[in-house]
Amino acid sequence: MKLAFTLLGLAALYCSVEPKTTAPVVAVYSQGPGAFNEANTLICHVSGFHPPDITIQLMNGEKEIFPANQTDLAFGRDWHFYLTRNANFTPQDGEKYTCKVTHGTKTKSYAWESNM
Repeated sequence: MKLAFTLLGLAALYCSVEPKTTAPVVAVYSQGPGAFNEANTLICHVSGFHPPDITIQLMNGEKEIFPANQTDLAFGRDWHFYLTRNANFTPQDGEKYTCKVTHGTKTKSYAWESNM
């Protein structure tokens, strides 16, 4: 009986320290209105994720946009993290701009809508 309680206690301890993964919430937008051929800033805000193992890339088609700036990794009271990455760009008609987010082993792209 004592062994059963010990095993039950170890199982409860393991479950309580098991890392929790929370997928990021991603918003892609531009600083100004999405007008073609006008200089703008592409912004990708990634929030609510855990653990902090994350990579954010701003993309023009298959090419990463350089140079880009990124805020320092920050977290809220609930220990979920957030980051913002931005880069100057001049949107061109027919080009696709995305924010590519890799969290852990999962990668997903989020499209910028020009509102045109």
